Amino acid sequence: MIVCSLSRVAGLGALGLSEPADRVRLVHLRYRFRVYPTVPQRSALARTFGCVRTVFNDAVAARKAAHREGLAYPSTAVLDKLLITEAKRTPERAWLAEVSTVPLQQALRDCHAAWRNFFDSVSGKRAGGRVGPPRFKRRSHTQAARYTRRGFSVKANGRLYVAKVGDLRVAWSRELSADPSSVTIIKTATGKYYASFVVAVDDGADLLEPVADPDTETGIDLGLKAFAVLRGGKTIENPKFFAQMERRLKKAQRALSRKQRGSANRVGARLKVAKIHERIRNRRDDWLHKQVAALVGENQALYVEDLCVQGLSRGRAAKSIQDAALGRFLTLLESKAARAGRTFAKVDRLFPSTRLCSACGALTGPKGLEGLGVRVWECGCGAVHDRDGNAEINIRREGKRLVAAGLADT
Repeated sequence: MIVCSLSRVAGLGALGLSEPADRVRLVHLRYRFRVYPTVPQRSALARTFGCVRTVFNDAVAARKAAHREGLAYPSTAVLDKLLITEAKRTPERAWLAEVSTVPLQQALRDCHAAWRNFFDSVSGKRAGGRVGPPRFKRRSHTQAARYTRRGFSVKANGRLYVAKVGDLRVAWSRELSADPSSVTIIKTATGKYYASFVVAVDDGADLLEPVADPDTETGIDLGLKAFAVLRGGKTIENPKFFAQMERRLKKAQRALSRKQRGSANRVGARLKVAKIHERIRNRRDDWLHKQVAALVGENQALYVEDLCVQGLSRGRAAKSIQDAALGRFLTLLESKAARAGRTFAKVDRLFPSTRLCSACGALTGPKGLEGLGVRVWECGCGAVHDRDGNAEINIRREGKRLVAAGLADT
């Protein structure tokens, strides 16, 4: 199994400085593979996850205590000495010495990053939605431990060596494109183990050949009735993965609610619920990756509407919006288009793509909540429009205009 995500390395450009023309731009890719630890290795990983969780929670508690007492927040270096080095010498935390120090140090850095994101969000320095303060980690949630190069290595026989855990058997689905800089060992709520590698590669390593027809481009009008409407009226049907499994999920959740807390039966019932959620998520992710790959491979330019998915998720259709995963689709599409060298542009969410007549440019289309059920409408100029097909034309035209004017928000 492989999951790739794109994050550009912040170079001189992020500091307002110019980069040399021959400077290589790198992207970070994440590859995720299933691993199969032995019984002793599972015990070692359980100890590691527990220690990582403890150090992270201790760091959150220490900074909350400093805030209550009006003291300066302790730095990561101070917490490293206090919560790891000195804690190992105490009877209460002596078991921290049984695991590698590397994931414990990374837990402190994760805690520091979480607090920094919170304060940047409160002060307005961080773009996007409001980010809350870090919360205490729980044993029942997904467990993870991150290792830098000091704590792991990939051996010639394909095994993954993890410090104080041993050689893990990995189900390699493909070769890594570069030497990994870090690996995160993950245990899901269903008891499966994964190794998530981070590698840095050249920004142009995955460029695709230009499409034979340079005019092959499409607008993408996202919706719920049809997941997406493309150029020429082509549609991508909405698979509704959650809706397909909702009845089974409700039955499993009712069974879970009847089980006594702390009992073995409750553990089994919780596992059934987790497996249903996992199946929904895996099917959705697989489908999204395939749709994105097809769109990027068939089109030289892609234009989408910059939806406020978070706002839409609060409305009457919240469950359907979350089931469609429109936000994740847009993120994957933008990432893949950038790596493949395709033109990608977002049209402002306030652009009236539905109301605008693609024939004469008049705002005569359906509007408001009462217009949501109107699928076909006629303009005063005599043109008859399919609601979604007309919106796709307008999105494509506006996207081309933004790209030509150098105003594209990509």
